[in-house]
Amino acid sequence: MSNEIELSISCNDCIRRSTPDCSDCLVSFVIGETPDGLVMTPFDAEVVQLFTAQGMIPRLKFHHRSA
Repeated sequence: MSNEIELSISCNDCIRRSTPDCSDCLVSFVIGETPDGLVMTPFDAEVVQLFTAQGMIPRLKFHHRSA
């Protein structure tokens, strides 16, 4: 059994949803114009970090809403 953790992001929980930041976010880049969320494995997250560090794709701009 693997102890790797999935990264799961719900756009409904992001304060930047439907703002200009949303359209330039990794989730919108991967899923499209009206994203609901994104699930990544640790390997996926590592690859994304490499691409964002080189400016090849937008960075994750998710910011969780306060409860």
